[in-house]
Amino acid sequence: MLSPLKIMACLFMLVLGDIFVVPDTAMATYADPMDNRVDSLLSLMTLEEKVGQMTNIGLMAVCKGDFWEGRDTIEIDSAKLRRLLLDHHVGSVQNMGKYPPAPAEWRQLIGAVQQVALQESRLRIPVLYGIDGVHGANYTAGSVLFPQQIATAATWDPAFAETAARVTAYEIRAAGIPWNYSPVLDVCKQPLWGRIFETFGEDTYLTQQMGAAMVRGMQGDDVADPHHVAACLKHFAGYGMAYNGKDRSPVYLPERWLRQYIFPPFQAAIDAGALTVMINSGSVNGIPSHIDYHLITEVLKGEMNFQGFTISDWSDIMNLVEAHQVAADEREAVKLSVLAGLDMCMEPYDESFAVHLVQLVKDGEVPMSRIDDAVRRILKVKFQLGLFENPLPPPSLYPAVGSAASVAESYQAALACLTLLKNEAAVLPLPKKANVLVTGAAANSLNYLNGGWSRTWSGRETAYNDEEKQTIFEAIQAKLGSEQVSFVPGTTYTEEVDIAAAVTAAQAADYLVVCLGEQPATEKPSDIDDLSMPQAQLDLVRALAQTGKPIILVLVEGRPRLIREIEPLANGILLAYVPGQEGGRAIAEVLFGDTNPSGKLPYTYPRYSGSIWAYDHLRSDERDQNFGYDGFNPQYEFGFGLSYTTFAYADLRFLPDTVVTGEEVLEVRVTVTNTGKRAGQEVVQLYTSDLVASISPAVKQLRRFAKIALAPGASQEVRFSLAAKDLAFVNQHNQWVTEPGAFTVTIGPLKKTFVWQP
Repeated sequence: MLSPLKIMACLFMLVLGDIFVVPDTAMATYADPMDNRVDSLLSLMTLEEKVGQMTNIGLMAVCKGDFWEGRDTIEIDSAKLRRLLLDHHVGSVQNMGKYPPAPAEWRQLIGAVQQVALQESRLRIPVLYGIDGVHGANYTAGSVLFPQQIATAATWDPAFAETAARVTAYEIRAAGIPWNYSPVLDVCKQPLWGRIFETFGEDTYLTQQMGAAMVRGMQGDDVADPHHVAACLKHFAGYGMAYNGKDRSPVYLPERWLRQYIFPPFQAAIDAGALTVMINSGSVNGIPSHIDYHLITEVLKGEMNFQGFTISDWSDIMNLVEAHQVAADEREAVKLSVLAGLDMCMEPYDESFAVHLVQLVKDGEVPMSRIDDAVRRILKVKFQLGLFENPLPPPSLYPAVGSAASVAESYQAALACLTLLKNEAAVLPLPKKANVLVTGAAANSLNYLNGGWSRTWSGRETAYNDEEKQTIFEAIQAKLGSEQVSFVPGTTYTEEVDIAAAVTAAQAADYLVVCLGEQPATEKPSDIDDLSMPQAQLDLVRALAQTGKPIILVLVEGRPRLIREIEPLANGILLAYVPGQEGGRAIAEVLFGDTNPSGKLPYTYPRYSGSIWAYDHLRSDERDQNFGYDGFNPQYEFGFGLSYTTFAYADLRFLPDTVVTGEEVLEVRVTVTNTGKRAGQEVVQLYTSDLVASISPAVKQLRRFAKIALAPGASQEVRFSLAAKDLAFVNQHNQWVTEPGAFTVTIGPLKKTFVWQP
């Protein structure tokens, strides 16, 4: 029986008539297995049609005007469109122009593209449209913006990741877009990197859990369902570990390290069904990832059994010539990348990739078997998405874009991510009868709350903000009333504005809420040379401290900016990360006690820019100047986060008690009690330490976690299971092994050791 959604889709196709008629040649094997359908279509295609499927161009390449021309309307240029889709058989289009269209405008633009592909091309293969929806359908006006991934990681609850991905998929598909360049699965242990806010932080296991949840939310049980989209895992592999902390920069990591820390999140997402993978723009151990046959073909498609297709990042084939200097010209770059296993090229400007590749095949430099493999993978994803049957589902299927229910889910995620780092003398929550000064660069800005990839690529343009959303200042004012709340900017991101005025206003306030932060940016514009908070913002805090009034720092930042010099001046510190468009409301709720904070750090918060380590470092890293082991001294450790209540851990025990053999599963139990006076949530984190190994082991590694809610005085026994594979590491032969020996389990302040033997 057809579902109501499929019936509506069929009716929509009938209404459109010939515009979206699928040719008999593509439908002849409809009852056959999908692979047969793919092969049947592939057998009908010319070389030029095949190569066109491997080409992904930017929307502006088919629009009137220059590619980078600023414009307040987007209009398809029919001549450009037909040249690219009919003469060069381009099979994929991506991203946006200067401004975020509403769903109806998106559908008009994509409908025009699909009309040419499905009505005028020889085989009528639908175009696959892709976009960066990294924290919501961020390029669609009126959509819900969720917390960025680093904030979602701070919730330590994969359900929030899955929910955000599900709503994002719905709202992207409402715009007619079936493919999302998300999630980012780069493990980042280098906080200087500007795109750390797009990741789930520094830990492999946490990234695995969050990433797989996003794939489930995005693709659902049936990716052909018009409420779901294809996920694209970014950026395979090692992109977040540039040694210099700059975007698109070289990575130097031994292969065993890649296999142990970098590959597993991608494997988990592939196991969850992810259909596409984007390749790292940089290089790994001197080899640009786009020409790394071992990385793409042997590891990703071979060992990891990835059955979907790979795509380059923006213009990265030409970067092989200009940035990496491994190809003399674009033709050679195309050859190297395709032979390495790249299936689709994101060449945003023109058809040059396709032109070069056709000639390379004709000249015998790229075998047809490689082309067929790439196109087979691409066509299969198009079939899996149901694009041949339903390329543009009707707008009536999407009544809930920007709905109150979706806004509420974003708000709950923002509440759950907020991380209390300091609460001296229980200064928080603040009394609601207090007079409050709100100041700082991030105090009255929606852009700081949303970050990059928000309505525009940079996220800095204010013209496209959803003005009904509240900044931190506006949310506090709404909660307390305008008579109790004053606002002075104090500074911009880097410059003093009116620090003296802020000091004057502080005299009439009981509490000072100082909102520091980072201006929105991503990719190369997010590069910085120093993790320190800009001097003007530090000066604002120092000046306000002279008043003697209690200071609450609210940190709105994509990466952990150094606060060592001002931390002693603050009575309370709340880390908000980049919490999205409901972040202002959420921050006010936590500051005034309507919600108890429960976020935990997804990265190690450094104290010094020259001392940047992840939590899972080696013991030898900890050697101090006195040859002891007290050298690890971050501002705050990974997994840290306070609450307005307190929790006690007791009765850590194992079943079996001390010795685990072979495939036997170790059950770990611990009792957690809320010892405070208000309800709260606690993230129970289980770490293991390998006491002796053939390769120096990490001091500890996260193996399990669970977020629990407890009423005052309540207790809960939390249970985890560990198997031999959970104790494994990659040895010097690049093989996963579990070596016999002693392991220590740490949960909260408790430790207990067991022995594993074959």
